[in-house]
Amino acid sequence: FPNNLPLFFSSLFYLVVIALEEKIIISKLGDNATLSCIYRGRELHLKNLRVYWQIAEDQEECSVVHAMISGQDNESEQCIHFKNRTQLFWDRLENGDFSLLLLNVSQSDERRYKCVILQKTEYTRVIHQAEVLLSLAASYSQPILSGPVRNSDSAGEEVTFSCRSGNGYPKPNVYWINKTDNSHLPPSELKITPHADGTYSVFSTLKVKATSTMQIECSIENKILQENLSANYTQQKQSGSSTGSHKNLEENGRGAQAAGIVSIVILIGLLAVLICWLWKRRSSKLVSYTGNE
Repeated sequence: FPNNLPLFFSSLFYLVVIALEEKIIISKLGDNATLSCIYRGRELHLKNLRVYWQIAEDQEECSVVHAMISGQDNESEQCIHFKNRTQLFWDRLENGDFSLLLLNVSQSDERRYKCVILQKTEYTRVIHQAEVLLSLAASYSQPILSGPVRNSDSAGEEVTFSCRSGNGYPKPNVYWINKTDNSHLPPSELKITPHADGTYSVFSTLKVKATSTMQIECSIENKILQENLSANYTQQKQSGSSTGSHKNLEENGRGAQAAGIVSIVILIGLLAVLICWLWKRRSSKLVSYTGNE
């Protein structure tokens, strides 16, 4: 072990450097992504450099994403998948910025990439390398939660909720939550549908026994974007409000009944006054007639 100690520490140092240079780039589908590679060394002469962008994973297929040799792009070994889709920032190269612009990214571009910079003086040596993980994502739409329409006497019956969302990437996590105790409920159905543009739509249902008070939440999680969109359904118990309505109706009925009785009494009084007045008038006419005779 002592004889291999320098080699062990040199390997350890190399791994630490690579880990520090590793970056994660998040891009949306169809957008352009910039893969970062910056060398902060001494003054550079592009004619003495070779810059390679390649797919980091070991594989048998073509791995060259972009190459620059002696200050010129070299497409002789570039994978056909990346033809006319990559470019360096030429105004930044002499400052050590060898970042690569990747156009119109799709799911097949979701890979780990390596930037390797070689310098040729007396001999060719690697002066810098970095790894970039390209992750693609797209935000899901605000979920739409549909709940059952039910009466207050349907407690204990099985009811079905449905939740849908779309235009997102990658595949989401879907959670059903009982908000009364924050417990997770298993979905009855979960369907994730891919679309031609690479995004997904999701549809899920939940079947539960109805209770007098229901609070259900549907949550759509996009881990890469750290987004969690939710929709809520709340069904309050109807018996309390119904009782209040019945009381109001009874009170209103009693009030109307009392008003009716008062109206009838007033009407009878008016009729009595009118009859008395007519009777007195008739009596006075009879007396006047008898006197004339």
